[in-house]
Amino acid sequence: MGFTAEIIQNALNTLQAEGSILYPTDTIWGIGCDARSTIGVEKIYALKQREDSKALICLVADVMMLEKYVGPIDQQLIPYLGEERPTTIIYPKVEGISNRLKAVDGSVGIRIAKDAFCQALIQALGAPLVSTSANISGANSPTSFDEITAEITDGVDAIVPLKQNEEQTQASRIIRLQANGEIEILRP
Repeated sequence: MGFTAEIIQNALNTLQAEGSILYPTDTIWGIGCDARSTIGVEKIYALKQREDSKALICLVADVMMLEKYVGPIDQQLIPYLGEERPTTIIYPKVEGISNRLKAVDGSVGIRIAKDAFCQALIQALGAPLVSTSANISGANSPTSFDEITAEITDGVDAIVPLKQNEEQTQASRIIRLQANGEIEILRP
């Protein structure tokens, strides 16, 4: 099933009210909020029962949006950004988002969304969207909507009614851009 303007608007209304959504991403089901909203981020940490020291990642719609938050893109990252495979890159410095999303060293993992719904929602929001797996911290990540626990489905402010009968098992590649410019592959 494709998404409609109404589905985008309903999710956008929740995000703009600093709420959390349960939504399908280009990898697995995720919990998200507006990355600028510390209130929204706090709700997600509480819902996931996640340690404060574990940072959350963000999704952006495209390279232009990415540059707005991380500055000019290091040329050695360009091949990773254009791949079809979802790739999360940990940037050493990110501006314009909630400080609660940042790791102790100030870094943040960001991925350009490949999913059409995610891209449309992020464009409508005009800001990065938090994306963390739809599970309690430490539990297995769900590969389908049916595997998401009631604790999560009851704990979010809205559930996006898409892809609920599809399996999603692809994890993103994770790389880190070091402050010195070197690239470290954390998950191939």
